[in-house]
Amino acid sequence: MAAADSPIPDLRGRADACADRLRAADRVLLVSHIDADGLTSAAIASSALARASIPHEVVFEKQLDDDAIAGVAARDHEVVLFTDFGSGQLDAIATHETRGDFVPVIADHHQPADADTQYHLNPLLEGIDGASELSGAGASYVLARALEGPSVDNRDLAALAVVGAVGDMQDGGGGLVGANEAIVADGVDAGVLESRTDIDLYGRQTRPLPKLLEYASDVRIPGISGDQAGAIQFLRDVAIDPTDDDGDWRRWVDLTDAERQTLASALIRRAVSSGVPADRVDALVGTSYTLLDEAVGTALRDVSEFSTLLNATARYDRADVGLAVCLGDRDAALEEAHRLLRSHRRNLSEGLQWVKTEGVTDEPNLQWFDAGSRIRETIVGIVAGMAASSSAVDRGKPVVAFAEASATELKVSARGTGLLVRRGLDLSAVMRDASRAVGGDGGGHDVAAGATIPNDARDAFVEQANALIGDQLS
Repeated sequence: MAAADSPIPDLRGRADACADRLRAADRVLLVSHIDADGLTSAAIASSALARASIPHEVVFEKQLDDDAIAGVAARDHEVVLFTDFGSGQLDAIATHETRGDFVPVIADHHQPADADTQYHLNPLLEGIDGASELSGAGASYVLARALEGPSVDNRDLAALAVVGAVGDMQDGGGGLVGANEAIVADGVDAGVLESRTDIDLYGRQTRPLPKLLEYASDVRIPGISGDQAGAIQFLRDVAIDPTDDDGDWRRWVDLTDAERQTLASALIRRAVSSGVPADRVDALVGTSYTLLDEAVGTALRDVSEFSTLLNATARYDRADVGLAVCLGDRDAALEEAHRLLRSHRRNLSEGLQWVKTEGVTDEPNLQWFDAGSRIRETIVGIVAGMAASSSAVDRGKPVVAFAEASATELKVSARGTGLLVRRGLDLSAVMRDASRAVGGDGGGHDVAAGATIPNDARDAFVEQANALIGDQLS
């Protein structure tokens, strides 16, 4: 791939080396994570391998621990491509590489372990922030561009890379930044993506206008947020008819540009007059990313809704459904994904309500809750993130959540805020060091990370994590 064609020139050398090794393989095993970023990473890599005529199969893992890596080795593939994880497990992977079990190729964005391998594509190795500038799907996309041939253009895969980045919450500042912006530009050039300044509320494509406003929990506006009747009255007060000629609820996408401008301006004025802090008022407007090949008014048209749909699949042991949707199935797989999404939303709502009812335990430098088996371990991190951004907890301290992973292990998920990270918080280091101190393992990003620990090590883990966070923030 020529330097001019590389979306992220700093990663070109690593991407080319990885692509060359994959081309030389008789067959590749593609192993990926199960969240939205992991699913899109797998779909991007699988599409690129197929277009390059490289035989492969795809498998998913909830976590890449020693047992999972041993299982990968037992599949007896010469080359294993890890996407959206692998960097943090390099020490264990390197052991298998040394034995000759397989040759690892890694496209990841998490904090690397203290080991390396020859074929390692990770933005952090080139000074690019993997928590905010390039996701796992973004790393897979860079690899996909390196796998292009004379008649193959993989820029259409930028659409899935943006879904993965947004699913990984890398648009938290109102839009994607850094290396992600180059991928957005590729998608726009390829005609598969539109980027524009818009109202930054979830559900622009599918939610009826009153629900769009009522459920705007990130920026709570008195008399509108959490109040359907108030939201309907507000729409009428600003001369926006909430229903169409047939009496059906209109959606944001049904409004004219003039109506959208009127409604956005009115929302901002209402927020200001209600005393909403200036930084939260600013959060009402951001960059929206629209997938132009998807039908208007569907969950797949908006990248935020697409990523939520994906999270509802693999986290409930149906990675095959999420992958099929990413690869273009708009029939049975999409129908099943929507069924899973309805259940996922109910589980998240019940999980957050449980946290609000039961409360959290406060430590000097963190707050935590143990959901046991009441919240599924594959979604407890999402619930922790929802709690961290709500009034349910103290936003001045990170949230650590526990859930039962098996008869012998606990899943740990930790979530912080951008402000805490700027003060020195690095949850990746906290999860890694605190878990290893009690016989587990973990890692992730500075603002969001996870671990697995023995089920009798919770209190010792909390003590370790509390001390580490205190040192970071002191």
